[in-house]
Amino acid sequence: METKKLLKEFSQYVILNICGMIGLSCYILADTFFVSNGLGPNGLTALNLAIPIYSFVHGSGLMFGMGGATKYSIYRGQKAYKNADKSFSNTIYIMSALAVTFMLTGIFFSGQLTRLLGADKNVYHMTKTYIQVILLFAPAFMANDALICFVRNDGNPKLSMLGMLTGSFSNIILDYIFIFPLNMGIFGAVLATESAPVISLMILSKHWLTKQNQFHFVRIKPSFRLIGNIISLGVPSFITEMASGIVMIVFNTIILHLQGNIGVAAYGVVANLSLVVITIYTGIAQGTQPILSKVYGYGEHESQKQILKYALKTMLVISLGIYPFFLLTANPIVSIFNSEQNMQLQEIATEGLKLYFTAIPFVGFNIIISAYFASIEKALPALFHTLHRKAPQCPLCCGWPIVSISPYSFDPKKIFSFPQRLPCRGHSSVHPNRFPSLDIQSPNTVMIPPVSFSASKNACLTSSGACSAMESKTPEASLPFTSLSASVLFSALSITVCAVSAKLMPVCPALVIHASV
Repeated sequence: METKKLLKEFSQYVILNICGMIGLSCYILADTFFVSNGLGPNGLTALNLAIPIYSFVHGSGLMFGMGGATKYSIYRGQKAYKNADKSFSNTIYIMSALAVTFMLTGIFFSGQLTRLLGADKNVYHMTKTYIQVILLFAPAFMANDALICFVRNDGNPKLSMLGMLTGSFSNIILDYIFIFPLNMGIFGAVLATESAPVISLMILSKHWLTKQNQFHFVRIKPSFRLIGNIISLGVPSFITEMASGIVMIVFNTIILHLQGNIGVAAYGVVANLSLVVITIYTGIAQGTQPILSKVYGYGEHESQKQILKYALKTMLVISLGIYPFFLLTANPIVSIFNSEQNMQLQEIATEGLKLYFTAIPFVGFNIIISAYFASIEKALPALFHTLHRKAPQCPLCCGWPIVSISPYSFDPKKIFSFPQRLPCRGHSSVHPNRFPSLDIQSPNTVMIPPVSFSASKNACLTSSGACSAMESKTPEASLPFTSLSASVLFSALSITVCAVSAKLMPVCPALVIHASV
């Protein structure tokens, strides 16, 4: 394919997909804004506790959409049109089965899920309501995610973007109407969110009504081999969303013990803003996917490398603009979501934004590389890379020890910061109001009263007497690395391995730069 034609097609798909994905991310961002202003910190806490369930549902839809649409594009490039229809049909089969499972979970197990996620009596009802409605509308979410991918890969990226943006804007309008004039509370917020994919599906239906669709549902027996292939190509997208949900669950649990509902609300602001930034990189990745799959089907290997160069350069330029923006505007941005002007929430979230977004170039690079491998049917490198990107954060890997140890080595007030002091081991993850005899330096920070240290074993005083001995000779302690630096370390490792395995080092100097950080 000619370079000018390739660049024009790349620009069209990527720009439209970035706009669409930003609009899609507004589902949750709009909820964050209106819930924080309408329901205060408790509402924001309930929303943040429930968001991981949305991540699971959305990730499942993306898995089937990206995997099925990738196979569809490859078959179309190979002119195997019957197989292309089979890809769509098998995607519908497996997606429907999982959607029904989500619905049944919402009907029968929403209360158990709410307790499992750590909701206390102050936010239990709101959290349960949000989770239950999300799960009941899972078919609409998943169908919207999948059809957006198929319509885009069927040569209609404009309609795909229009569907995403229309759904998102309707969500913003309905959020305001349901929460404020109608005073429907958290149910109004989640109802507005659920209306968005339904409206988006109505827009996407134009692709069939105008006879533009080249993919069709055919009545065939499910092919478990093809379904397995679809899942393997889409699982990096699922893991990205799922791991984000798991990370939020773990951090919510830890922060609940450190700072209570206010801490979770502050983390919710940071996490939800990060989802918007990640969708920009996802937009680049999804924009390149149909072009990559098509040229892969044609056997044009040089075009594949050229598209990867365009994607990486675009990511770097965007990253260079995003971090300075959040660095300079962190305080006013947090204020938008802090309607009650809670100083503790403001301080934690502002500091969190500045630190959290230092890793965004690595996030963007990893998302694009994972999508690249999946687009050319290299499912194993894509999966390997995705797992390594999430390993430092996922509690199933090395992230759990890091996150679990952090409350003992971090000042509770500095949730996103580097180690300050080592609190009493027995009471490091408790609220100050539960131990009034402790010396409280600020309304929400627990510090241990001064003690003398004469040997390797030392004691600290509490209201009940002596605490368990600590092995440190000094009250100052620090970890060798934080979860952030661990993410950078594992990102560099996975970048190097995947680059070497795909012989990509000559493709873009950015590979060497990132691998050497």
